[in-house]
Amino acid sequence: MAFAPIANTYEDFIKAFHPKSGLDLKFYKQNQMQRRILSFMNSHGHTVFPEFLKALDTDRVLYDAFFKHLTINVSQFFRDANQWKTLKDSIIPLLLQSKNPLKLWSAGCSSGQEPYSLAMTLLEYFPSAKFTVIGSDIDVNVLTQAKEGLYKQNDFASTPPEFLQKYFTLTDKGYQIKDSVKRLVTFQHQNLLTDHFQSGFDFIACRNVVIYFTDEAKEMLYSKFTDALRPGGVLFTGSTEHLFGMKHLGLKSVSSFFYQKQ
Repeated sequence: MAFAPIANTYEDFIKAFHPKSGLDLKFYKQNQMQRRILSFMNSHGHTVFPEFLKALDTDRVLYDAFFKHLTINVSQFFRDANQWKTLKDSIIPLLLQSKNPLKLWSAGCSSGQEPYSLAMTLLEYFPSAKFTVIGSDIDVNVLTQAKEGLYKQNDFASTPPEFLQKYFTLTDKGYQIKDSVKRLVTFQHQNLLTDHFQSGFDFIACRNVVIYFTDEAKEMLYSKFTDALRPGGVLFTGSTEHLFGMKHLGLKSVSSFFYQKQ
């Protein structure tokens, strides 16, 4: 499917971009997203939307780079170490009190660092626990890397050295995650704003995904997450994503950035 040929304004552009990409930018804050788009265009030598759409239509490398730029695929293993300590010390023990096996979901998982971090945490500290981990993302290219499980040194800035030694194999291409971890995580393509969610999750992590979403889109998404959690399940948000004013969803704070369904 080619993009619609006429897109002189931002509104025209997002309307033309949606059918082919599946990414509906009306759910994103216009000022911030328009700045991101124009910055990308300028850095790649494009000044007007129709010309840029034509380039996206004919240059797959440019399209993939632009899509990745829009969806902010930045992640690391065990990013925000203090929060992972809280997860290990308080949240997982809380969940295991009432349910085993656990069903965990990393929503907007980028290249797989977060769902693999969840799997490694359970393997390392809760060896008798049974669990499944799902990772989902809208970008098929980052999901390809996630399924491959091959990473670079800069992915491990927050990773305990013993984890790197125990759960990865150093190759000439980088660090390959071991099959003992890989087999515990499944990945799927998903648009969080429009696709149906599974239900019965004990734990959902959605961190640094909603930064540019409109308030209405955030409300809709957090409502969908709440519905997808079982009673007692926990939602883990990013370090800038406090859920102020969300008590009507039936979530209560059990620690900073962790919210439990009532």
